[in-house]
Amino acid sequence: MDDSDILARITALVDEERGLAGDDELPDERRHRRRELEAQLDQCWDLLRQRQAKREFGENPDDAQARSTDNVERYLQ
Repeated sequence: MDDSDILARITALVDEERGLAGDDELPDERRHRRRELEAQLDQCWDLLRQRQAKREFGENPDDAQARSTDNVERYLQ
């Protein structure tokens, strides 16, 4: 997956998330989906940052690996 693929995935996830946004009284299923989308977005952004860091330090960005959503979600804690 290259940067443009990751950015396209981010765009698709954001579009779906926007469709769920603004409704504080979301049914449980939609609320759960929104949390999944947020986690997947964090994962995509993390992968993109990894790729950029590898490129900056002369490494192959294709060696970057997506980290688990559990791992990525713990960054803020």
